[in-house]
Amino acid sequence: MGGFFGIASKHDCMVDVFFGTDYHSHLSARRGGMAAYDPEAGLQREIHNIENSPFRTKFENVFDEMKGSSAIGCISDSDPQPLLVRSRFGTFAITTIGVVNNADALIKEYLSTGGHFNAMTGGKVNTTELIGALIAEKSSFQEGIQFAQSVIEGTANILILTEKGSLIAARDRLGRIPVQIGKNEDGYCASFEQFAYTKLGFEHVKELGPGEVVKLTADSMTQLVEPGKEMRMCAFLWSYYGYPTSNYEGINVEAMRYRNGAEIAERDLAQGRSMEIDYVGGVPDSGTPHAIGYANRTGKPFARAFIKYTPTWSRSFTATKQAERSKIAKMKQIAIHELIKDKNLLFVDDSIVRGTQLRETVEFLYNNGAKSVHMRSACPPIMFGCKYLSFSRSTSDMDLISRQTIMELEGEEGFKYLEEYADGNSERGRRMRKTICEKFKFDSLGFQTVEGVIKAIGIEPCKLCTYCWNGRE
Repeated sequence: MGGFFGIASKHDCMVDVFFGTDYHSHLSARRGGMAAYDPEAGLQREIHNIENSPFRTKFENVFDEMKGSSAIGCISDSDPQPLLVRSRFGTFAITTIGVVNNADALIKEYLSTGGHFNAMTGGKVNTTELIGALIAEKSSFQEGIQFAQSVIEGTANILILTEKGSLIAARDRLGRIPVQIGKNEDGYCASFEQFAYTKLGFEHVKELGPGEVVKLTADSMTQLVEPGKEMRMCAFLWSYYGYPTSNYEGINVEAMRYRNGAEIAERDLAQGRSMEIDYVGGVPDSGTPHAIGYANRTGKPFARAFIKYTPTWSRSFTATKQAERSKIAKMKQIAIHELIKDKNLLFVDDSIVRGTQLRETVEFLYNNGAKSVHMRSACPPIMFGCKYLSFSRSTSDMDLISRQTIMELEGEEGFKYLEEYADGNSERGRRMRKTICEKFKFDSLGFQTVEGVIKAIGIEPCKLCTYCWNGRE
């Protein structure tokens, strides 16, 4: 997915923007970039590939190469950014987060006579370049951003650094992902993650509302566009992608995961699923807090039966090929034999998407002497690939283990009954779970419900996007 961070300050802010951007590295590990404004040097920019080396090492010399009292930085899932864009209202640096699903149509309708777009590998359009060009079609940042947000099918959070040193921050039209604002004695900052600036001594000011746009200078924050009333915040942020210290709409990620695990346990207890369990554990790292919540509710002891070795490979999905991801995942798992051998184990994973790595994890546990392995997913069955945020490298719904299993059981006819398959109390739901258990050698399998996730988050259902689970936008 990715994240961004920016500061408009009275003094040089490169060090703070460097650290603030680095605090977004958990959101992706593909591209990193920074842009800065200095009255003498003007706009400067630097972009690096960070697939094989973290952001901080690629940008450790940035203080010798760039300077500025205003700067922005980004961690990007694919697009090289920030980019510099020339417009009738000046040159600006821009970075974005999100997905544009109608890029070809937008280029054809609005930009076909305005030049060309540099195609990236595979012919993909750089989303940030496209959004920048759409903004430049109008006569002001405010008008351009509103125009871009209105015609984009997908999601676009935008952070702009102007040639005069001000920042313009815009949250996507339906607020699927956050933009947060902080302030200290020297200026203002904009960020995906709130903790990124509170660690740097900024006080939290506000989280932008859906579609809200603000202009930030060292001395002021000015609202350019008021927030809309409709919101569809991504529920998956709390259950998986968000960092434990993150707060979205005032709801902490770690605390939500404890509540979510307790909700799963509550349902198991209500359904009389009494299993002989020696230890409850989380599939590290995101599954761990869900498992703590489960263990606290059931009274079963929590234990880390295996540890992921992460100093060099923090996230296995950073590799581009499945074979590489699987190899990395296998090499990262280090068993604690005393907590596995002859033990009945229940694990909570943050989600079950393709299931490839989870299958290998279960094999790893049995190879190390586990007596039984029960699995719980902190999310409902994922039935739809997300079309609003690039959470996964899946390019088709058929990459999803839920869809694959339904296809095996009933063919395409089964896709008419996705709601039944998602329900663990229905006949179809029980068949799907039984089939996945047999494939992965689970002794039992349970998924959280959409209602359970929503309850754990604690936000009105109408304000949350649950598309990946039930297809409702």
